[in-house]
Amino acid sequence: MPQLDPPSFSPEFITSLQSSRYYIDELGSNNLRGAGFPGLKKRGHNLGSRSWILIDCKGDSKTMELDKFTLMRRCSLPSRDLRLLDPLFIYPSSILGREKAIVVSLEQIRCVITADEVILKNSLDGSVQQYKSELCKRLEMAKDQYDDLPFEFRALELALELTCMSLDAQVKELELEIYPVLDELASSISTLNLERVRRFKGHLLALTQRVQKVCDEIEHLMNDDGDMAEMYLTEKKERRDNLTNSDLSDQNNSPEDVIKSVSKSAPVSPVGSCSGFQKLQRAFSSISSSKHGSFLSSSSGGENIDQLEMLLEAYFVVIDNTLNKLLSLKEYIEDTEDLINIKLGNVQNQLIQFELLLTAATFVATIFAVVTAVFGMNFEDTVFENPSTFNWVLIVSGVFCGMLYMAFLIYFRHKKVLPL
Repeated sequence: MPQLDPPSFSPEFITSLQSSRYYIDELGSNNLRGAGFPGLKKRGHNLGSRSWILIDCKGDSKTMELDKFTLMRRCSLPSRDLRLLDPLFIYPSSILGREKAIVVSLEQIRCVITADEVILKNSLDGSVQQYKSELCKRLEMAKDQYDDLPFEFRALELALELTCMSLDAQVKELELEIYPVLDELASSISTLNLERVRRFKGHLLALTQRVQKVCDEIEHLMNDDGDMAEMYLTEKKERRDNLTNSDLSDQNNSPEDVIKSVSKSAPVSPVGSCSGFQKLQRAFSSISSSKHGSFLSSSSGGENIDQLEMLLEAYFVVIDNTLNKLLSLKEYIEDTEDLINIKLGNVQNQLIQFELLLTAATFVATIFAVVTAVFGMNFEDTVFENPSTFNWVLIVSGVFCGMLYMAFLIYFRHKKVLPL
């Protein structure tokens, strides 16, 4: 075959390649900045190493730098599950059961739980440090005590416990802040109090959404037996080990036994010996695979999920109680708003009543002004000759105006504009 000459590059192309350089940005990801593409990021920049805390089943912990691909191979997880653990993205709380791991993203606690270890996202947050210290303490104390909970359920229980405690503490703190403000607003309506209540109401809405998501996630797991069965990592690992040991023993012993039994039962011709042995290997592999599948189906079919269901139910009651506190606080805010609207409506009605009374009084005074204007005109009449006649004019005018004012009051009360 003719040999191909190596490709030749122009000096300008080599110079442009040499001018390209890598740099590290403030997030620690590698970016590629070329001469003609400033600020162009390298593909896969978010796959850099991150700090993780590894806690084994004995309670020992250490900090390691793991990249995304290493963590995926170590825990047999797809990349979409690891996005939940990325601190650059904000995802709602979730718990995912996989074949060899449990992906937990509850508030600030983001970790991957396997049958042997917990890979916790390293952070300076107090919840992460509390989870690490408390889990190591419980695992060390459990060495001398009998506990029927497997390792993965202890780690999951602690994550649920700290999340429920954190959310409940935030709810109690919000209650201590918002109840005095609402009572003050009910007694004194001011712009400052209204602004404070508006700010607390936004905080309440965000906290309710977070608590509701945790509650829905636990309830979803309780309603799905398949997802709960996937979380029995220790049992599945023991099952895989037993299957591996049984397959190795079958591969070491059964071929000779089968060959001996076949040689005893029927003679094998030299011509067909090779093909017969290949058929024997295929038959043995099919028997082994069928045995493997039947063992898995029989073990997974009778899976006992009562242990995990009771654990989830206990924390579902806690988080549901926290959610009820938030709903009660929301109802209290709505009741306060209704009371404020009633007070404002009452003030508005009083202003309307005063306006109506002032209008009626103005109309009556206008009648006296008309009478005064009429008698103030310069014309001759017998009324001016007898002074006592003018008194009757005043009496008739006053009675007429009084009757007219009473008629206004009766009409407005009949229309339920004025109180009875």
